[in-house]
Amino acid sequence: MDSPPMPEPLRRAIHQLVSDGVQNCQEVLRYTEPDQAHTWKRMTLYRATDAADTMNMAAMLIAAYCEQTGMDAHTLQSYLQAGQQELRSAGPQEEDHAHVAGLVGEELSYEATRVQANRMRHRRGERQAEQAQRPEEDPQKLFTEACLHGLRAKLCDDVEGLDSYLPPQVARLARRVAEVLEVPELAGT
Repeated sequence: MDSPPMPEPLRRAIHQLVSDGVQNCQEVLRYTEPDQAHTWKRMTLYRATDAADTMNMAAMLIAAYCEQTGMDAHTLQSYLQAGQQELRSAGPQEEDHAHVAGLVGEELSYEATRVQANRMRHRRGERQAEQAQRPEEDPQKLFTEACLHGLRAKLCDDVEGLDSYLPPQVARLARRVAEVLEVPELAGT
């Protein structure tokens, strides 16, 4: 049984939402840089939640189409992975505080250690803190970050600015990415 491809208008809407989400992700990375110390808390939260909301819109658009075309409700819920959804409106939870404690080298309270999820998240934070003491070695992470920064720099015509706020290794990769990109010509120009 063949499944029809995604309708072109839906495909384009999804591509636009993903593009917007990626731009928000790049801005999250940008606001983590040292020259953004005065605004990093506000802007990383704004852009991270913007990215999450944008990707949620993409998922809900696809889900609405699937529902409209007759997908079984149980299958749709399964594909949406609804059990993984956490609401931001509740704010940071105990396990989030445990994760931060691990990241910044703080111990968990006795009460917090009694919950397995807290212990796991605390240990994850400790591992991440240990890794942060060493230079980034994961080529996939470096490449992803460089692609996001390089794309944004090319679109904003600010390739020279990459060196002013990125670590040298990421700036070199981002510059290389930006140099091979061509800004598309808009129709009718």
